[in-house]
This record gives sequence, structure tokens and C-alpha cells, in this order.
Amino acid sequence: MDIGRIQREFSEAQKTFSMIELRPTQDGNVYAKAALQTGAGTYVLSIRFPDKYPNEMPKVFVDAPTITTSPHRYNTGNICYLHPTMWNPGVHNLTFVIGRAAKWLSKYEVWRVKKEWPGAEIKH
Repeated sequence: MDIGRIQREFSEAQKTFSMIELRPTQDGNVYAKAALQTGAGTYVLSIRFPDKYPNEMPKVFVDAPTITTSPHRYNTGNICYLHPTMWNPGVHNLTFVIGRAAKWLSKYEVWRVKKEWPGAEIKH
């Protein structure tokens, strides 16, 4: 895990997202917490960086409110904000991840009402 890169990306992400924090983990690494406001309310996210970051994409979890069921979530509870084969460490960063999570939340809110996921989907 490239902590220096994460800290730089965090500083950049703060310019776009006002409610974001970088927190330590028990094993000496870090993760990000972000709050995003949508039309339906506020969501709190945890962004977990894998050991191989930036070569592996972070996992994003919706901490609050609790989402019990939805499409485009993995068995471990993290959301599918991007197909893993599309992750590009030379282009993607924390700001991108939070932006994609915001897009996922918007689609989730449509799905809650219409029971149909809006937009293109890639099966995996």
C-alpha cells in the first residue's frame, strides 16, 4: 500500500468532497471515510485500500444507512462502482472512486423506487 500516494490523493479529494477523512487502521495502514449528500439523504462510506494499492482498486462500503439488498454489490458487502478489469492506477484515484460511489448511490436510489438499475451494466 502506497501511503504517500493515498495521502496526496486525499489532499486532492478534499478539494472536491468536503466531508472526507483519512483514518488509521489497526494494522498501521489507512482508510478513508466520506459522507455524500443525495436527494434521499446522507450516506457514509468507507473506502478500504488493498495492500496492493494503487495496483488494485479500493473497496467501497456503505456504512450508513444500512443497505440490506441491492444489485451491484459483492458478497462481502462492498459496492461495484467499477468493473475490476477497468481499474487503471495511472488514471484512477480517490477522487474518482468517491465520484463513482456517488454515481452508484444515485443509481441505487432509482433502483429502490423502480426496481430497475439505470444505465449500462457489465456482468461479472
